[in-house]
Amino acid sequence: MAQNDSFPQRIVCLTEEPTEVLYALGEEDRIVGISGFTVRPPRARKEKPKVSAFTSAKVGEILALEPDLVIGFSDIQADIARELIHAGIEVWISNHRSVDGILAYIRRLGAMVGAYEKAERYAQRAEAHLAQVRAAAAAWPKRPKVYFEEWDEPIITGIRWVAELIGIAGGEDLFPELARESLAKHRILADGSEVIKRAPDIILGSWCGKRFRPERVAERPGWKAIPAVLHGDMHEIKSPIILQPGPAALFDGLDALHAVMADWVARQR
Repeated sequence: MAQNDSFPQRIVCLTEEPTEVLYALGEEDRIVGISGFTVRPPRARKEKPKVSAFTSAKVGEILALEPDLVIGFSDIQADIARELIHAGIEVWISNHRSVDGILAYIRRLGAMVGAYEKAERYAQRAEAHLAQVRAAAAAWPKRPKVYFEEWDEPIITGIRWVAELIGIAGGEDLFPELARESLAKHRILADGSEVIKRAPDIILGSWCGKRFRPERVAERPGWKAIPAVLHGDMHEIKSPIILQPGPAALFDGLDALHAVMADWVARQR
């Protein structure tokens, strides 16, 4: 079937999630450039030129690709977007921060490229997976308290979609009041003793760009008394599958969270 020229034909993706969605919908031929941080799907790195990081981009190379749409995420990419807009490029910056927002993002992106029906089916697949995991966790006799750490220096707690996925996976997020804050600077935990007070059963780390070091977490003053530290329930969730507000979080990220919690629940019996 011939492509409809009323939809974008040459798309640059400044983050991974539009790349993953477009590949999942079979619309990858529209992509002419991607983020250098893209790891999903693996073939994208081999097939598409890498023209951006997260806070910076090779604007000249992007313009040379003659895109008719550039897709980015969040206020952090505002400067890139501004420069491209000044150059006459159409830019879409999404700013979704929740599970429902990710589902809506899939549907909106599909509609923008004329693939709404495929996007609707894909979103429904994600919704079915969320429901399946939620139902499995509902049978548990106890839900673990889960502390998720997005960064260590300073300590930054998990963003909203992560907190929501922790709940779906069967846990209770330790800092729900901070998860509502969209900006990382508003999720900085000034006093680590608050984690000690709330006594998480599980500690999950996803330090974007570097390996989670549970031994360093255990060395923090007073943290050895935390149940998660006492029992060795400290685990890394790889950042590409949980810190990207796209399909990865709804599938592999959720499954990774659920597996850690299911193991904890099994040991409580």
